[in-house]
Amino acid sequence: MLGLVKGLGITLKNLTKKRVTYRYPDEPLEMPDRFRGIQHFDPEKCIVCYQCARICPTECISLTGKKNPDPEKKGKVIETYDINFEICILCDLCTEVCPTEAVVMTRNYELATYSRDELFKDMEWLKNNNTNVRKENHP
Repeated sequence: MLGLVKGLGITLKNLTKKRVTYRYPDEPLEMPDRFRGIQHFDPEKCIVCYQCARICPTECISLTGKKNPDPEKKGKVIETYDINFEICILCDLCTEVCPTEAVVMTRNYELATYSRDELFKDMEWLKNNNTNVRKENHP
């Protein structure tokens, strides 16, 4: 009987405390400033240097480029850019090595799907994934 009274006392005390849970699907969580979410890719900035694909520890990034069709401009133009989020560990290394900041991390974290095939994201999807792009203040 004493145990029951103690248990009810703890329950009543916790009912008056501040709620620590969130109504997640209805109210999205606010992520901290340094949160590493899904990448955003800006194809206009990409110089096809392959550094992001080379540094990726899981080799989930694949890209191809072609020679610039404009004869007055040097370099390459991005043709395809794909990320396999099935094996991506969101380590942020691809954004650190990008010299033109064509790949940046966002605060978007929702990748839940019913099919693994939907975790292969192409250049167009990554370009449109610009919600909450992380802006860092570099000293």
